[in-house]
Amino acid sequence: MHFRFLLLFLSFFLTLAYSQAPLKGLLIDCGATSPSNIGGLVWRPDGEFISTGTPKNVTTSLQDPTLLSVRSFPLRVKKHCYNFPVFPGKRYMVRTTYFYGGVNGHEHPSPPVFDQIVDGTLWSVVNTTEDYANGNFTFYEGVFSAQVKTMSLCIGSNTYTDSNPFISALELVILSDSLYNGTNFNNFGLNLAARHSFGYSGPTIRYPADSFDRFWQPFGERNFTQAGTNNVSVSGFWNLPPLEIFETQLGSDQLESLELKWPPKSLQNSKFYSALYFANNKGSPSSGSRIFNISVNGISYYHDLNVTSDGVVVFARQWPLSGPTTITLTPTTSSSFGPVISAGEIFDVVPLGGRTLTREVIALNRVKDSFQNPPLDWTGDPCMPQKYSWTGITCSEGPRIRVVTLNLTGLGLSGSLSPNIVKMTALSNIWLGNNNLSGHIPDLGSLKLLETLHLEDNQLSGEIPLSLWNISSLHEVFLQNNNLTGQIPRNLIGKPGFDIRTSGNRFSSPPAP
Repeated sequence: MHFRFLLLFLSFFLTLAYSQAPLKGLLIDCGATSPSNIGGLVWRPDGEFISTGTPKNVTTSLQDPTLLSVRSFPLRVKKHCYNFPVFPGKRYMVRTTYFYGGVNGHEHPSPPVFDQIVDGTLWSVVNTTEDYANGNFTFYEGVFSAQVKTMSLCIGSNTYTDSNPFISALELVILSDSLYNGTNFNNFGLNLAARHSFGYSGPTIRYPADSFDRFWQPFGERNFTQAGTNNVSVSGFWNLPPLEIFETQLGSDQLESLELKWPPKSLQNSKFYSALYFANNKGSPSSGSRIFNISVNGISYYHDLNVTSDGVVVFARQWPLSGPTTITLTPTTSSSFGPVISAGEIFDVVPLGGRTLTREVIALNRVKDSFQNPPLDWTGDPCMPQKYSWTGITCSEGPRIRVVTLNLTGLGLSGSLSPNIVKMTALSNIWLGNNNLSGHIPDLGSLKLLETLHLEDNQLSGEIPLSLWNISSLHEVFLQNNNLTGQIPRNLIGKPGFDIRTSGNRFSSPPAP
């Protein structure tokens, strides 16, 4: 066993409770206006989970009813987010499906290329061009742990996006706690690269065969396909694969090596979680043994794997790969028969991009609620990924990501300034000038790091908070051209290095003592 790459081994002796259960999670038909029942599963329209974008029907479609509509997003807004209630600490399969269907018109015959984001992590680039040209849809599947009570899936316009991004369907399925063990989901997510049932040539295996509706795609090779076995108890596997993947296999009874070029597509330079599934179709130990070594691109992956009719899986949690991949199974001298393989899964291990501190997110969302027309990209994580931070937001770096600047100058905001802004205690600059904000200025005394406060050219009323004097770092306050009343606090007048501007208000004079 090669501990260098932290290879783990799992076989039938593990006993985990397993039963066929209803799918748990959310199935979202994007752009749909009413629920639908497809294959015994209920799909919900997406309107309750997102506030931006426009439902559209595709001009060309496939047979899958969820591909008849999309939600299309205006290119001028850099980020659009679905927000879902989730159970903190639970593991979720997130699957997005895309079928362009010409929704951007004849001037854009090819689909746009854009980004997809989970919480604060840039999950992947969405490029459906090749699949769409071949008349197919494209899906992306990942595994992420819910960190708090909500999870967001966002569509972002990158530099390649030349027309409105879109999405056809979105699924969040709760996974059993054992699935893909060995991954630290506090620091990483998984992005599916390939999942195949070897020797199989039928339709994609999915729910109800797979309790979590994972897609096991066919990967048949005529010269090496064998009948498998249905004697495997899948409850013995952490990843709980469907029994159907063991009913076919690739391999040979001859004592010869099996070389498998898998996954079919070249891999980017990264580290991968891989799981390979095996079962001996000979029925009993007395029928003969299958013992072989496994190598990946010439590097030893596992030694002397003894495959029985009970089934076995070997997996690595972070195996470095790049480019084309070849798996070689070589029988040992003690083996009675040649090697076989039933199925495989491989995921790119994605480092999580971090999240804005939860209390900052809560406070900022309450500030957002106090505005009548906040920026359209104020959804999802405020700070992460950095290229998709909210308009007007500057954030700190490091393990505790906090908001340090709020600059919404001249965006035509209306509404009021929520007192919850004082809970964002890392703020050093608040610039909300040249808007249409009304109401009182909150007591900002707890913002001990505040350096500049720009509220000029609004419709604010009431008095200047006396607590501004207690903020030692504050050196610039612009309040001109509002409807403020009362008196200018005397301790703000003539303060060394302090620039306060108050003209165009309704102050009485002289300044208050």
